[in-house]
Amino acid sequence: MRGGFKSPWILVILLIIGGLMGSLLGQTMGQYLPILQTGFQPLGLEPTTINLAVITLTFGLIIKINVASIIGFLLALFIYFRL
Repeated sequence: MRGGFKSPWILVILLIIGGLMGSLLGQTMGQYLPILQTGFQPLGLEPTTINLAVITLTFGLIIKINVASIIGFLLALFIYFRL
């Protein structure tokens, strides 16, 4: 598969896993390396509820990024391009 077609879904999955692992690493190792817990302004949409009488829909997505999660994203990109 090297050099061939790579599914964008693999990239999305790797980025999600990399961000989660980086965030976990930041929370775990943050007491020893406080720079890993340095956060940035959250990105996304606040939860919004739409009541349609029959069903109620709630949409929202907020991404909280810290230095460790950025490291996880970069590692995920590295792995993706090495596949």
